[in-house]
Amino acid sequence: MLEGLILDDFMLRAALAGIFVALAAAPLGCFVVWRRMAYFGDATAHAAILGVALSLLMSTSILAGVLVVSLIMATLVTLLSGRGYAMDTLLGVMAHSALAFGLVAVSFLPGVRIDLMAYLFGDILAVSKTDLAIIAAGGVLVIGLIYWRWSALLTATLNEDLARASGINPRREQLVLTLSLAVVVAVALKVVGALLITALLIIPAATARRFCHTPELMAIAAAIIGGVSTTGGLQAAYWLDTPTGPTIVCLATLLFALSSAAARISRLVSRLVSRLVSRLVSQTGSEASAREK
Repeated sequence: MLEGLILDDFMLRAALAGIFVALAAAPLGCFVVWRRMAYFGDATAHAAILGVALSLLMSTSILAGVLVVSLIMATLVTLLSGRGYAMDTLLGVMAHSALAFGLVAVSFLPGVRIDLMAYLFGDILAVSKTDLAIIAAGGVLVIGLIYWRWSALLTATLNEDLARASGINPRREQLVLTLSLAVVVAVALKVVGALLITALLIIPAATARRFCHTPELMAIAAAIIGGVSTTGGLQAAYWLDTPTGPTIVCLATLLFALSSAAARISRLVSRLVSRLVSRLVSQTGSEASAREK
């Protein structure tokens, strides 16, 4: 009974959903940043709208349709990469064409009324108990998969030749990464929407990169930053009466700007300190030589 009362609080369900998505997106976001795959996240996320349209057309589960289309998109990108097309060109074409086809397909659905804004920008406040269970299961699945393949993924990201010499297949690891990304896109659609999923992947990881010196520390810091962004953005949207998904991304962007400013100030301070130290050392040396004379 107590559990039912707790889960009846829509704000708590929304916060838990955001935290699960942030925890799953954090390590993936680190690999997206390291591999410079931002457009890959866009291609998979934009394909989610096409999945929504196909699900409504076939009267099936929207989550299942989004997951299947995202997996197909991720697999296609993996198979077509390196076959005569530059990666950024291929991803740009597939990302925007998937979004366009999805929006056009939605307009052709007869007698179906859907809130496109909820799928484009998320509707985290409408997360139900079933949605929360699915998001939690997807998040745990992705976290477990990344934890299992962490060493191999990291080696393949750093150097493919080193990975092959270690008996690791870089193509297989890329496929694992892309399939994990498709799962995150499917479960995060309800939280931040198709247009902002990539932001939740990249911004916390880019923020953590400023002050982390190991991959593991960067992944943990990105998870913390993502969790703070989702919960803080949720509260800010509630107080300010603003769209929740964009508010979450705005807070994450603010944290990124603050970390960038802090890193720049730290570099300036370190330069000033090093100059002062060098001057003191030179003055001390001059005084010592003058005394010897």
